Amino acid sequence: MGKPAPVSPLAPASFPDLPQIDGLRLAAAEAGVKYQGRLDVMLAVMDPGSVIAGVFTRSATRSSNVLDCQTKIGMDSDAGAAIIVNSGNSNAFTGRAGDGSVNAICAAVAERVGLPETRVFTSSTGVIGEPLPHDRIISQLDALATNLSADGLPDAAQAIMTTDTFAKGATATVEINGKPVKIAGIAKGSGMIAPDMATMLVYIFTDAKIARADLQALVSRLNAGSFNNITVDSDTSTSDTLLIGATGASGVDVTGNAAFETALDGVMLDLAHQVVRDGEGATKFVTVEVTGAANDADARTHALSIANSPLVKTAVAGEDPNWGRVVMAVGKSGAAADRDTLTIRFGDVLVAENGWVAETYREEDGAAVMKQPDITIRADIGLGEGRATVWTCDLTHGYITINADYRS
Repeated sequence: MGKPAPVSPLAPASFPDLPQIDGLRLAAAEAGVKYQGRLDVMLAVMDPGSVIAGVFTRSATRSSNVLDCQTKIGMDSDAGAAIIVNSGNSNAFTGRAGDGSVNAICAAVAERVGLPETRVFTSSTGVIGEPLPHDRIISQLDALATNLSADGLPDAAQAIMTTDTFAKGATATVEINGKPVKIAGIAKGSGMIAPDMATMLVYIFTDAKIARADLQALVSRLNAGSFNNITVDSDTSTSDTLLIGATGASGVDVTGNAAFETALDGVMLDLAHQVVRDGEGATKFVTVEVTGAANDADARTHALSIANSPLVKTAVAGEDPNWGRVVMAVGKSGAAADRDTLTIRFGDVLVAENGWVAETYREEDGAAVMKQPDITIRADIGLGEGRATVWTCDLTHGYITINADYRS
């Protein structure tokens, strides 16, 4: 493995202090799946009574791990649950060999931690199309099981990284009926980010009490406004997985509780933003806000067209207030738009309106906005009440450097 990439300039100042979640234990190990000398496999085990919900990529070439998780996710059970994740190899496009790897890992984990195989969930991330050396993962199970700890989340966050430049974590605690309910999550993701459900890999844990079906409905709804609204490079992974486990150990029923929903939404949005801030080669964090569209769906179409445009993203990288590229992206999106009702702002600077550059606009004002590390591009379509917000990053030479020789 070559020299580690420098940490993204958009990274948080530090990894958060994640709380212990009662009913959850984790461990990480070095299996050498691809990387040498670093953590690359993590195991999470939840106590009996825990429930699991999740959302997954809608890619037509989903990995064996995703397909297996989708089969199991809707099953109710009073047993505990386990999640095992490796980095360095995605086990995607590996045919029956990939299915065999998943089956072997699930059987070995189930035996080691005393769970039914239907309660073992696997994820793999990394290179596509190469057989997963699952024996290396299985060989670490004794060590993983022995080292399970309530404070294992930071190591787990390190173990799931691939081209990430920093580990990603987020947490929230909310008081309900006088009792604290804790939420803590980790994520990985840096490239191949254009989710059609969630981001690359995300694992969130809470000690809240909630039925599986209610948790599933909640995470599916919140996902639509967080992970499903980020993009780094417009490419959707074969392995995207978001799993959330609720141990119920707090004894606090959060079904329908607005405060818990707000807290969980905050954790999910925080993790989603961290993925964008670690976008491969990124130097700018970009918020794209679209208002005035014919409907919300059209607004999201426009926002993604702007956020995914290589010309917009390279202009941002060059700190060039090239508003004409935003006009282009709106016009090509396929959603309803009108040249003469379109208004564009960079931050709070009015750039264009009524089919032409604004009379008050000065190029130096737009350029000043583009020099900031966090930039907001606003487009009002002028046709209705539809609105959407999408988060992205710029496109730099660093992205090419990382991805031109990713398999080497």
